[in-house]
Amino acid sequence: MQKKQNEIPTSSTPEVKPATRSRKRAPAAAVTEVVTSPATTPPATPRRSKTRKSAATPATGLRQQDPWLERERQNYASPLPSREYVLQILAAQGVPVAPIELMNLLEIQTAEEGVFSRRLRAMERDGELLFNRKGDICVADKLDLIRGKVFGHVDGFGFCVPEDGSPDLYLNSREMQKVMHGDRVLVREVTQDRRSPERRGKREGSVVEVLERAQQQLVGRVFMNRGVPFAMAEDKRIQHEILLPHEEHQHLTEPLQDGQVVMVNLLQQPGKHARPIGRVEQVLGNYADPGMEIEIALRKHDLPHVFSEALLAEPVPDKVRKKDWKDREDLTGLPLVTIDGETSRDFDDAVYCEPKGKGWRLLVAIADVSYYVRPGSELDAEALSRGNSVYFPRRVIPMLPESLSNEICSLNPKVDRLCMVCDMEISKKGQVKHYRFYEAVMHSHARLTYTQVAETLAKPNAVQDKTLRKLLPALQNLEAVFHALLKAREARGAIDFAGSETQMLFDANSKIERIVPVVRNDAHRLIEECMLAANVSAADFLLKHKQPSLFRNHEVPSPEKLENLQAFLKDFGLSLEGGEAPSVADYTRLLDKVRARPDAQLLQTVIQRSLMQARYAPDNVGHFGLGYEAYTHFTSPIRRYPDLLVHRAIKAVLAGKKYKPGDWHQLGEHCSMTERRADEATRDVDNWLKCYFMQDKVGESFAGTVAAVTSFGLFVLLDEIYIEGLVHISELGKDYFHYDAVRHRLSGEKTGLGYQLGDRLQVQVVRVDLETTKIDFALQGEQTQAPSQRRKRSPR
Repeated sequence: MQKKQNEIPTSSTPEVKPATRSRKRAPAAAVTEVVTSPATTPPATPRRSKTRKSAATPATGLRQQDPWLERERQNYASPLPSREYVLQILAAQGVPVAPIELMNLLEIQTAEEGVFSRRLRAMERDGELLFNRKGDICVADKLDLIRGKVFGHVDGFGFCVPEDGSPDLYLNSREMQKVMHGDRVLVREVTQDRRSPERRGKREGSVVEVLERAQQQLVGRVFMNRGVPFAMAEDKRIQHEILLPHEEHQHLTEPLQDGQVVMVNLLQQPGKHARPIGRVEQVLGNYADPGMEIEIALRKHDLPHVFSEALLAEPVPDKVRKKDWKDREDLTGLPLVTIDGETSRDFDDAVYCEPKGKGWRLLVAIADVSYYVRPGSELDAEALSRGNSVYFPRRVIPMLPESLSNEICSLNPKVDRLCMVCDMEISKKGQVKHYRFYEAVMHSHARLTYTQVAETLAKPNAVQDKTLRKLLPALQNLEAVFHALLKAREARGAIDFAGSETQMLFDANSKIERIVPVVRNDAHRLIEECMLAANVSAADFLLKHKQPSLFRNHEVPSPEKLENLQAFLKDFGLSLEGGEAPSVADYTRLLDKVRARPDAQLLQTVIQRSLMQARYAPDNVGHFGLGYEAYTHFTSPIRRYPDLLVHRAIKAVLAGKKYKPGDWHQLGEHCSMTERRADEATRDVDNWLKCYFMQDKVGESFAGTVAAVTSFGLFVLLDEIYIEGLVHISELGKDYFHYDAVRHRLSGEKTGLGYQLGDRLQVQVVRVDLETTKIDFALQGEQTQAPSQRRKRSPR
C-alpha cells in the first residue's frame, strides 16, 4: 500500500547512527520558555566545523537515503533534505542535536547553509521543532508539547485551543502576559490548581514557545502614566499595556494626548520579562469624535476599507458598449423593475412576472458583476479579501469600488445594464417547473421602494403615479406568484420566525436620536421569495452539471442542542416531534403552536437558538431552516463574493467548461469568516452607539424583557428604545442563584425566586461604560417576586 507523503516509512528507513558530538556549538538560537516571533528574530546561522565539503562534492551518505528526495527534486532545482527526513534523523538520535551536528549528518554544504537555516526556521514556525536553551534542536513531538491558538478573555486570562481538536487549555494571567490573542503557540500541560474555581475541571497550560504572532498592528487608546504614554488595545481580549517611547514619536506633529485613538505598530512583542513596545503610526482622533466608533471597528476587526490608488485608477466603462452585447439576449423591452429600501444605492436584482399557461413566467435579473471583475485581477483579489460589503449605520464599506457597485454594475433605472438571468416557470402550487440561465442586457423601467409597492398593491385603484399605473399589471402578477411561492413554502414547512428589526435614526452629529422598529410588509416578502426561487434554481443547475461551487449550508441541529431544547419544552408541556431527527416541518408545527401563547417570545427565542449557524461550503448538505435540499447565493454579487463565484460557475457551465478558482473548501471557510467578521464589527458599532445614547439616562427607569440568561446575570431588552443591558447576579437579591442552561433560568437557593428568558422586569439604568460598551441595570424597587417562579414553600 502506498504511503502518504507525511508518513515516515518503516521498511525503507535507513539505519542512522548517533552523531559524534562536536565540541563546537552553535550560539543559542531560541529559549524553551518563550521566544519572540521567528519572523523577527530568527536563529543565528550555526557555525561550521573546519572540515567543509566543497560545493561540487556530491552527497553520497544519509542525504541520498531521503525517502522524499524525488519529490524534493521535482519541486526544487537544488533539493535540500525534506522536512520529514530532518525530523526522522533528529528522532533517530534520541537526544537534542546541535545545528552543526545536524548539518554534518545531512552533508549540508557551505553554499546551502543559509537556505537550510531558513528551512529550519520554517519548521520551527510551524511547530515541528524548536531550539532549547543551549541552542540544540528538539523534535516538538518528543517534548509532549501541544500546538494551538491563543484566545484571550477580557478578564486577563485566556485559553489555548489545540489544533488537534483536544480540549482547551486554560492560560492564567501570567501566561497571557507572554502572548496576545490570536498567537499560535506550543504549550505544555501542567498540574492544575484546583483551588481556583475558574480552573476547576479544565486542563491548564504553560506557554513554551510562540510559533506565530498574530498582532503586528492594532488600534488602541492612549493613556498617560506620570507623563509616560501607553496604549490599551480596543480589542479587550488583549490586556497588555503597550509602552509608547517618546523617541519613537518624533514624526508626529503634536505630542500624544490622553484619550486619543491611535494605530500602533508593535516594535517588541510581549515576553516573560518584556512588555510590548509600540510606535504610533497614525492618530485617528479623539474617542468621542463623530464616526470614531466605525474607524475603531474597521481596524479592530482588520476590515479592508481602503481601495488602492492604482485600483481606483483602473478604467471602468460608464455605460454598456456595443461589444458588451455579444451573445446576450435583449431584455430591454421587458418592464423589469428594482424594488429596494428607500436608502439603497446599489441595485443588484430586478424582477418581472407575466402569466404563462396555468402559472407564471418569473424573471430574476441579477447584475453581471463577473463580466467586470475578472478572475486573477487586482480587483478580484481585493473583492475576495473583503468577502462582502459591510453595512454600518450611516456608512457602507463596499466590496467593490463605487464606480462599479453604484454605477456600471448597479441596475439603475432608465439605463442599459448587463445581467445574468434566471428565467423560471412557476406552477400554481408555487413549484419551479422549469428554469433557464442566460446572459442578457436589461433596462430597468423603474426604481421602486418596498413602501411604494406595498401601497400600490394594497390600493391599486388609488394609484396616481403614471409609472406605477403602467407597471401595475406586472406588479399584480408578482403578487400572484408570491402567494403561490408562499404556499409552497408552507407546504415544505420552512421555518418563519416572526422577528423584529430596528433602525437607528441619527442627529447632525452622527449620534443616535432614536431607535425605531422596522416594519416588514408583503413587498419585502415578495422580493425575498423571488430571490429564494432563483437561488434554489442556481444550486440545482450547478449540481445537475456537476460544477463545483459554494453552497449556503444550514445543517440539522446537533444532538446536544436538540436534547436541551426538548428538556426546556417539557416544562411548558410541549415537545418537538421527529425524535432524534426532527424535520423542518416539525419545527414549523411547533412554532405554530406557540405563536398564540403569552410566552411566545420566550419559546420562539429558545427554538431559534437551537438551530445551527449557516455557512458556505462546496459540499452540499442542504438548508434545514428553509427546507431546501440544495441552496446557494446567486442574487447579490455586488455585495457578496460567494454570489460572484456562483455566477462564474454558471457561466462556465453555459460555455461547456469547468470553473476552477482554487481550493473550494478554503474559499468557503474564508467567505464564512468574512461574514462573521462583518457581523462582529457592526455589532461593536451598534453597541457603542447605544451606550453613547444611554449616557444621559443613568437613574431613569424602564420596562423590559429578559432577552438572555447567563451564569452571571440577566440581559434585559428595554421596551420602546430596544437597547439591552445587564442585571448582574449580585443585583438579584441576597441569595445564592444557580444557573440552569437548559431552562435559561437563574434560581435562588434560599428564596426560591427565579428569573428566566422572557420575564418582564422594571429596571433602572445604574451605569454606562463607553470603553467596554456595557450598560448595567438594577431591578427597580423591591421586586421580591420574579414572574417566572413562585416562592417555594419551606418543608414542614
